[in-house]
Amino acid sequence: MSGILLDTHVLVWLLNRDSTLSRSVVTAIDEAARESAVLVSAITPWEIAMLVAKGRLSLTRDVQEWLDDALSQPGIALAPLEPAIAVASTRLPGTLHQDPADRMIVASARHHGAVLVTADDRLLAYGAAGHVDVLDARARHR
Repeated sequence: MSGILLDTHVLVWLLNRDSTLSRSVVTAIDEAARESAVLVSAITPWEIAMLVAKGRLSLTRDVQEWLDDALSQPGIALAPLEPAIAVASTRLPGTLHQDPADRMIVASARHHGAVLVTADDRLLAYGAAGHVDVLDARARHR
């Protein structure tokens, strides 16, 4: 794996040590972090702040402090929102819903050649269709 890009919920789960994340995904993230190869899309801080503002996400401290801490974790880097990514998000192949944050995240993963780590079934299906490399973040409980 050359690098990974974390979907917004995966970043939240990772920092909250949520058991929803599979052990193999946590291991993959740790390995990528040792190589400074974990990316977070520039749209992710906005998405987290919006979720907090709407009351759909609760954090243990102020959202800005939480984000500062999240983005200062070893091996994690913010992938800037370059014009090429913004344009690419409007030209994605195949069929993907119109959620702008998801489109920016997918376009960022494609632009950087990174594997998108997500539990979003729509993004996993988009990956299964061959449009972006994906890794299902969820632990499977049987």
